[in-house]
Amino acid sequence: MPTISMFFGIIIRMYNNNEHNPPHFHATYQGYHAVSNMDGDLTESDMPRK
Repeated sequence: MPTISMFFGIIIRMYNNNEHNPPHFHATYQGYHAVSNMDGDLTESDMPRK
């Protein structure tokens, strides 16, 4: 799971292997977590809006 970006404490990782289909992104920030598909749609999130 490569880290592709880190900014303002947010870490973005991309999943693109056989155990995680289809390819998607994970974002973590201060214990919060979000998952986004390749189109940018959030599929799950517990992150605060601000």
